[in-house]
Amino acid sequence: MRIDAYNQIQQIYESSKVKKTEEPKTTKASFRDQLMLSSLGIDAQLAKQTVANTPDIREEVVGPIKEQIDNGTYDVSAEEFAGKLLERYSGLF
Repeated sequence: MRIDAYNQIQQIYESSKVKKTEEPKTTKASFRDQLMLSSLGIDAQLAKQTVANTPDIREEVVGPIKEQIDNGTYDVSAEEFAGKLLERYSGLF
């Protein structure tokens, strides 16, 4: 076995090796996450906040009825009550 030939071949391969050049290091730019909402999203968020801030009980509607009940003058028509009840149940089926 000839070691000379091996050394010569090795020298050829080493000379033809591509040496990696150092890539210039990029400067670290500061990236920040951004959140962009569409106008529809903004409207939905505004509506959600409005509903959350609205009271569950409308005092302008409930107040007069409470007074009538306390005074004993609140009268419910049986026909109106039955009609509303049927409307509600017919919508379910």
